[in-house]
Amino acid sequence: MISKPLRKKMSSSRKHHLKSLMLSIAKGILEQEVKDREVERQRYMAEICQPLSLPSGTQALQELCRELHHKIDVTDEERYDLEMKVNKCAKEIEDLNIKVIDLKGKFKKPTLRKVRMSADAMLQALLGSKHKVSLDLRANLKQVKKEVKEEDKELRDVGDWRKNVEDKAGMDGRKKMFEAEA
Repeated sequence: MISKPLRKKMSSSRKHHLKSLMLSIAKGILEQEVKDREVERQRYMAEICQPLSLPSGTQALQELCRELHHKIDVTDEERYDLEMKVNKCAKEIEDLNIKVIDLKGKFKKPTLRKVRMSADAMLQALLGSKHKVSLDLRANLKQVKKEVKEEDKELRDVGDWRKNVEDKAGMDGRKKMFEAEA
């Protein structure tokens, strides 16, 4: 049996010291990268954009404008080509991500806990704390006045049921019902 070498724990002050050293070195590297980028930008701009010397004649000025327009057209073509390449790569990345998700298989739904929440709390959670919304459902309801029809009154005021039975008994009673409706 081979024993593993024991790791000594570092003290918190030692950890703090090492962390501060790493941060200071990283800060220096980042500052150097920023300076290098600026120098590279200056060099590139000096190489590509020479100082502009304006000619004195009209013909020479027109020729300079033609050259500048040609350079603009070339730059626009390059920009368009690069934009198309970026869009194509983004589409490929999206397709590959979809394939990866498909290969992983079905997504297992987590078991959700029931949370008791009032309607106001739910709206506040959905809309954020900036929006003050109170949900008073009863205030939004319309008031409906119940109209009592005459027919309903007649049906309710039946009176003596024996009288009704005698009135409606036989053909005479049926005839009276039809006459009353018409």
